[in-house]
Amino acid sequence: MGTLRRTLTSAVCLAMLALTCCSGPSQDEPAPTIGTATPPTERAPDPAPRALGPADAKKLQAVLDKVASRYADMPDAEVAARGLTAAIVSDRWSWSGAAGTDAIGTKLTPATSLGIASVTKTFVAAEVLLLARAGRIALDAPLALYVRHKLTANNSTVRQHLAMTSGVPDYKPGDYAALDPAVAAAPSRHWTPEQALAYLSTPVGPPGTYDYSNPSYVLLGMLIEKVTGQPLATVLRRDLAQPAGLARVAFQDGETPRLPVARTRNPICGSAFDGYLPCRAIASLAAANGGATADAPSVARWGYQLYGGRVLPAELVAAMTAGEGDYGLGTRRFSLRFGNAPAYGHDGNFPDHCSIVVAIPALRVSIAVLVAEGGKNAGAIAADLVTAARPLLG
Repeated sequence: MGTLRRTLTSAVCLAMLALTCCSGPSQDEPAPTIGTATPPTERAPDPAPRALGPADAKKLQAVLDKVASRYADMPDAEVAARGLTAAIVSDRWSWSGAAGTDAIGTKLTPATSLGIASVTKTFVAAEVLLLARAGRIALDAPLALYVRHKLTANNSTVRQHLAMTSGVPDYKPGDYAALDPAVAAAPSRHWTPEQALAYLSTPVGPPGTYDYSNPSYVLLGMLIEKVTGQPLATVLRRDLAQPAGLARVAFQDGETPRLPVARTRNPICGSAFDGYLPCRAIASLAAANGGATADAPSVARWGYQLYGGRVLPAELVAAMTAGEGDYGLGTRRFSLRFGNAPAYGHDGNFPDHCSIVVAIPALRVSIAVLVAEGGKNAGAIAADLVTAARPLLG
């Protein structure tokens, strides 16, 4: 993994030229319409404080043990990993487990913090919707009304950026390769969004067609900071992490991961651990679209609280999960991948780690899987956990 392209995979954001911001709509404007094509989500019951019994817990732990044991013979297999953690939160019981080690051989525990990559987008999208509900932004106004930049000049709306239909492209291998030397020269440097956005080389297209775009979420992070006048990490903690009871989520690089931390071996970052995952330069480059860290119980709890209507009002949850394709607003619509009931959440992938959170509102359950290396199929592991857990959900 000698290039930044392989170091950052699908979770780092870069884009074009420096930007300036302009003022948002006046306070005299009416609160915007959120809009939803689905009925409001019913508020889920409190997550159960009771831990799953030992005998049943062994059935779930066996799923993780199988993934870790397979690694010795098939290290490149998508469902084999040197180490992983997982958790399930429901209204009946909770469970968490771990198997294997991190990249330097330290045994993982359910409390180990790992990068959650693009699961970060669920936090950013939720915050934008809260700001819209408060009347501080309009979802169907051009993002350029708030963040003036070359990438917003096509008049794509805030909603289109949330939905990955803004016309702003994702990064290409050449963009990552161009950034390689700068990151390797100073792995502990803090990168601002403006500096990161200078590396996107592909022109912006017209809005309206789905195209997964990490740069859109860099711009949305800047939108949050512009409108609130506060750092992104401060806002996400105050409005989302704290109300949801997520003390072990950290929004890099405004915050550092909570110990213990799963260490990585990232050639771009060097051998010294600077307190960030995988290092501060990459953490700050990916802050709004993939920079958060957490342990598995916190991610599972976030999925349960978010998609169960316990953090956002029901109409905002409905807006996040609505849509005709596989992507809503900062949310993947998993269709029938995890059984015959609708499921929502997000996945993420760095070469150092990958992740997924899956919430199934009809079952009142949320599943999180965090893998201590990249390129693995966290979704397949989550599906095996759903199969094992289903008889235990009543």
